[in-house]
Amino acid sequence: MTKRVLITGATGFVGRQVLRRIVENDVLVTAVLRAGSEQRLEVHKKIASVITSVDIFSENADWWANVCQSIDIIIHCAWYAEPGKYLQAAVNLDCLRGTLDLAKGAAVARVRRLVGIGTCFEYDVSFGELSVETPLLPLTAYAGAKAAAYLSLSQWLPTQSMEFAWYRLFYLYGEGEDARRLVPYLRKKLAVGQVAELTSGDQIRDFIDVRDAGRMIADASLSKEVGATNICSGIPVSVRQLAERVADEYGRRDLLRFGARPENLMDPARVVGKLNLYL
Repeated sequence: MTKRVLITGATGFVGRQVLRRIVENDVLVTAVLRAGSEQRLEVHKKIASVITSVDIFSENADWWANVCQSIDIIIHCAWYAEPGKYLQAAVNLDCLRGTLDLAKGAAVARVRRLVGIGTCFEYDVSFGELSVETPLLPLTAYAGAKAAAYLSLSQWLPTQSMEFAWYRLFYLYGEGEDARRLVPYLRKKLAVGQVAELTSGDQIRDFIDVRDAGRMIADASLSKEVGATNICSGIPVSVRQLAERVADEYGRRDLLRFGARPENLMDPARVVGKLNLYL
């Protein structure tokens, strides 16, 4: 039976990849987008409708109830995430409120399943190795708002006979990545033979290509699995190792200047996910 799937943020860094994977299945997609981003939406015959809003997080539960009519599954990828600004931005509170209104509207429309996208920084990262059993201890407005959405919806949606799944992202890189992030910065510098200034690079991270993350999210969204899931590789890699891999594509490890930038004393030494995804 063809499933009707609603995706928010389908033109975003993560949402684009989720959309690409989800349309490989027997689905019809409704894309809910910020007005003005329609031109970035990839054309596909399984996109049944496109709905725009000046600000989807300002829409109330009644608006969402109307939008969600006949929808089986919601994959909520949209959230404010501008590099350098999003971690402590007040708009995270708007995203939280809007997400809760989306859920209330979905419940009225009798949507079967809602999937939300979280972050590994909801966890107490001092543990280093992070599983879904790791205690939550968000230290930024972004992570706190995500954790609040998870805690609220994981308790309330089951009372509305709705399945709820929450996918926590680790360190994404790849296609469509903002130019201010690490890998695009390295490529920009190395491509023109310029020095790339870095910290020591000793930080251990769980890096995952956004294409793989999108595949994992889409496939799990179509399942009946509920609860929290880590979207990660489970493989510890140092920032130095990642930078050297990128530099090797250009044959220019000599342009990497480790230690040229001061260490961020708030930056955790190790953040690695433990896989719990059955796919």
